[in-house]
Amino acid sequence: IEKFDSWPLLLQLSDEGMTIFYNKFKYNVSPKVLGNRTEFQRVASLLQDTVDFDIDVNASVFETNIRVVGGLLSAHLLAGRAGMELEPGWPCSGPLLRMAEDAARKLLPAFQTPTGMPYGTVNLLHGVSPTETPVTCTAGVGTFILEFAMLSRLTGDPTFENAARRALRALWKTRSDIGLVGNHIDILSKKWVAQDAGIGAGVDSYFEYLVKGAIMLQDEELLNMFQAYDQAIQNYTRFDDWYLWVQMHKGTVSMPVFQSLEAFWPGLQSLLGNLDSAVRTFQNYYSVWRQFGGLPEFYSIPQGYTVDKREGYPLRPELIESAMYLFRATGDHTYLQLGFDALESIERIAKTPCGYASVKDLRDHQLDNRMESFFLAETIKYLYLLFDPTHFLHGGGTEGDGSWEEGGDGGQCVLGAGGFIFNTEAHPLDPAALYCCSRHAQDHQELRDILLSLSQPDGRSKPPAKQTEDPPPNPSDSIALKPGEKRTPPLLSCPVQPFNARLSIFGQVFTDNT
Repeated sequence: IEKFDSWPLLLQLSDEGMTIFYNKFKYNVSPKVLGNRTEFQRVASLLQDTVDFDIDVNASVFETNIRVVGGLLSAHLLAGRAGMELEPGWPCSGPLLRMAEDAARKLLPAFQTPTGMPYGTVNLLHGVSPTETPVTCTAGVGTFILEFAMLSRLTGDPTFENAARRALRALWKTRSDIGLVGNHIDILSKKWVAQDAGIGAGVDSYFEYLVKGAIMLQDEELLNMFQAYDQAIQNYTRFDDWYLWVQMHKGTVSMPVFQSLEAFWPGLQSLLGNLDSAVRTFQNYYSVWRQFGGLPEFYSIPQGYTVDKREGYPLRPELIESAMYLFRATGDHTYLQLGFDALESIERIAKTPCGYASVKDLRDHQLDNRMESFFLAETIKYLYLLFDPTHFLHGGGTEGDGSWEEGGDGGQCVLGAGGFIFNTEAHPLDPAALYCCSRHAQDHQELRDILLSLSQPDGRSKPPAKQTEDPPPNPSDSIALKPGEKRTPPLLSCPVQPFNARLSIFGQVFTDNT
């Protein structure tokens, strides 16, 4: 799984930026290798030639989704920038998209439960084991909507998005009377096994995906869910701009600790415009970083020190991720200082001849003999993007410099114009791709019919001609084009807009006498 985590980074970092960045890190690696299109193409070809998901392996449903499916989708959407040859109709077709779909289908048996909430583990060849435990963490139920919705919109198969939404709605119904969710749940009985409520480990990316899903999909239901949770979180878990763990039914404090995974929260708040609260919480977390040169996995807030057996720092990205978002939101150079401190700390504490090691104990900076894949996939990426505010992933660049790409049949949609949404493994997804493919074929057809009727010589509306070409696909079948297959361009195509923008288009094309 970890092989999929960091290779899209090769394309996302520019040569010039890589030179500056890795000179700081003193890597003895040419930036041409890590920032080069040909290396991205080589790895993409290698994956297509060697990866087979029909294997007898038990895999984490959560991790496979965020790393494998998310990594492949991201790489697919970045393939044009990499100079790869694109199939007709891209991004609605392509080899990396088919691989992502294949991987996601291997996960679908886990969702075939009475509640719709997925098991935590699935065998890629045989499905869910009869002895598989029904207990899984909250994040393992609610962290699919970004990847599965993108996959459904690109392939035209609603199965994936429907599965993710069903799981989200089932989880939503299990919240306590005071509006909180616990840490681990039995997906069959819907009973909470671990009733600690917080924003950290086991729960974090559930809240993250409600916000990012609402933004990417322009989905009011997801936003309303998060806002209800946020009100309960602020009421019961927030103390002096720290967020503690409480009992989900009573709201009483169960663990007065800060977990390093919680450091994503200020960045998430900034996406919703809650800057005052985000800034204060970030300062609390940053004070812990300055105390140790990193964030311990657990930090006792009353004692102001690490928790026994939780003193390590595996070079996690969350605080740096929040710094990136907050710097973009405020322009405050405090967040650049955090980035500089992080570079200095990692270079001084974690560097080894073979890479950068996890810190086993922040008290004496003892190292562990491992480097997590998220160090490359997330930590380095967010550091780089913190110092490069004009990067294309931020929407940087100007018209005519190659930042924008045409996509869909006949180049009917524009991609790469900004607004990328990062999944929880920092794989960027382009929201513009949601509106390129046949998921919205009916919207296309309605708009064509209206415009064609208004273009009749006598100015009168005529019933739309019966559609004989390109019938709507069977929802259970993928509409991704096979290699070499071509689709007839439509008679009239217009850019597909999000729902709210589409309303204005319809309002403009109607005339008084229609």
